[in-house]
Amino acid sequence: MQAYARSHAQREHISIGEAISRLARDGIRAQNMPVTKIAKPKSKFALLPARNEIITTAHVRQLMDQEGI
Repeated sequence: MQAYARSHAQREHISIGEAISRLARDGIRAQNMPVTKIAKPKSKFALLPARNEIITTAHVRQLMDQEGI
């Protein structure tokens, strides 16, 4: 995600922070959710939508390798 935001920022000639903000707003709009109605999380852990697969350590390591982390 960070690499995508960085390339988006370079393409649009904006800061990476602005790119992340725009991408987040676009994602919210794509789900037809009003930006103003997003609640703050009740804990420090963000919840993600349910998926039809189990994320394993191998998945995480593969993504880390792809992102250069």
